Amino acid sequence: MPRGNSWFYRNLEDCIEGLGRAAYPADGSELHCNGTWDRVLCWPATLAGTTAKLPCPPLRGLDHTKFGYKKCGADGRWEGRFPGDYSLAQGWTNYSECYTPEAKKIYDKLFGKTNSQVMKEIANGTRIMEMVGLSLSLLSVAFSIFIFSYFRTLRCHRTRIHRNLFVAILIHIAIQLTVHADQFVARMSGGDVGGTAVSSLGTIYNTPLLCEVLLTFVEYSKTVMFMWMFIEGVYLHNMVVVSVFSGKPNYILYYAIGWGVPVIITTTWAITNGMMVDTQSQCWFGYTYRPYYWILEGPRVAIIGVNLIFLLNIIRVLVTKLRKTSSTEALQVRKAVKAAIVLLPLLGFNNFLALVEAPLDTPVKFAVWSYTSHFLISFQGFFISLLYCFLNGEVQSTLSQYWVRHQLSRDGFSTSRRTQSRTLSMTISEIHLHQRRENETTSFMNDHKKASLYDAGVTTSLHQPDTDC
Repeated sequence: MPRGNSWFYRNLEDCIEGLGRAAYPADGSELHCNGTWDRVLCWPATLAGTTAKLPCPPLRGLDHTKFGYKKCGADGRWEGRFPGDYSLAQGWTNYSECYTPEAKKIYDKLFGKTNSQVMKEIANGTRIMEMVGLSLSLLSVAFSIFIFSYFRTLRCHRTRIHRNLFVAILIHIAIQLTVHADQFVARMSGGDVGGTAVSSLGTIYNTPLLCEVLLTFVEYSKTVMFMWMFIEGVYLHNMVVVSVFSGKPNYILYYAIGWGVPVIITTTWAITNGMMVDTQSQCWFGYTYRPYYWILEGPRVAIIGVNLIFLLNIIRVLVTKLRKTSSTEALQVRKAVKAAIVLLPLLGFNNFLALVEAPLDTPVKFAVWSYTSHFLISFQGFFISLLYCFLNGEVQSTLSQYWVRHQLSRDGFSTSRRTQSRTLSMTISEIHLHQRRENETTSFMNDHKKASLYDAGVTTSLHQPDTDC
């Protein structure tokens, strides 16, 4: 038998060395299957026509008190999944009894049917798309934070709230990418048991306590992101609807809600989860399917609901104010819908799909749900950066002025030329400001300036500087 744990091997050579004499038959009198490694467990030599068994590895979603099975054929070769199948030298290992109840439920839905290969390909394709989306979101959000922090002309109450939301998104994306990268390393260095990554390396995924801590940070950062989405909704609603709150925001309260409340919520969930989850369930496998996950999901759903109310009220105000202008009814509807579409990503409604349990009964339903939900969530950071930074007229004007000054400075212009550059920059700024004011005047009456934040030029007017910017 192997020395130490039968699963603590990195390759076939290590397995054979660990097995020692157990890698080959003790004598040549009877036919045996030689010792082998299936990328998960290291199997000793087994008598032909018999079935070997080993304890399941103590991995996420598996019960190490149960056993995996491997059959040695009558001719001394490891059998595949079906009798007479010898296409793989290491044969096939039956780990179906290893799964915990939560993992078994998922496994049966995904891989227990004739279309299991299709479902697996969909899941793999979704993961690739998710990695692309998260990477693009990470870069765009990081660049947006830099822009809002570096340029003083862009610093105001609105962008300060944006920065906190972007930081929360950045942290969440970074942790998600860390989890995915760790799982990838686990699969490449080891293998997988029906979709569960395994590895003998010291990956986070297979390290007790460290994995749970990482998952706790995943959920904390996600809750922080939702809280700042809520604060965005409160701020936008107050600016458009509640004029009495148009003064300086209470940042102490905002920080307490945005960063402090998630600590309480996540800690409560983590303690409850740690106490209630079976210790055999490594890394809280399937924790999102447990009822106490609603300690986290409850506040998130409530935030989405409140932001929906904010959005409907904002649209109501938009429609009311648009009716006071000469715009046609069709134009009113179009502008209101346009405003709503711009607000949707920021207020987090694309997370609604993630709250719906994956439909695993048919590949088509699973593909539609999987690609749609993961696309919206993984690219969320990119879309928010695009709408609230890169397409922001204020940002574009600031960047264009910076570029003009940089070009003139690089070309070695004299001091007088630099003075002209500053004059040119001021002229550009004045022209841009004049154009915006002209658009506002033609769109709204002067006594409704706050509503103009969400009028026809939604992407531009949404970002008009606050009075104290």
